[in-house]
Amino acid sequence: MNVPPKVTERAFAQLAEINISGETRPLRVAVSGGGCSGFQYDIRLDKAEDDDLVLEGGGQKVVVDPVSLPYLAGAVIDFTDELIGARFTIDNPNVTSSCGCGTSFSL
Repeated sequence: MNVPPKVTERAFAQLAEINISGETRPLRVAVSGGGCSGFQYDIRLDKAEDDDLVLEGGGQKVVVDPVSLPYLAGAVIDFTDELIGARFTIDNPNVTSSCGCGTSFSL
């Protein structure tokens, strides 16, 4: 069985900040084909579907669809706020290489 992805407290806290001024929506983390290395992440606010894996913390939810789940096994979903920008990040142990810009990867 694959190890499900984890979400850090920092990522849940940032999601709570995003959702504070409106409708509370889960953060969807998915893997899709594309980019120069073959795969890319799709991270967006969305609604949960019946077959999604739901990860909960701090009153917030992160959802992963069943097709993306094997590609995210053991991954850590986090949030970083650095001089170059603030964004949700994924530390994925399944990635074998990534492109120079860091937006696409191969498994």
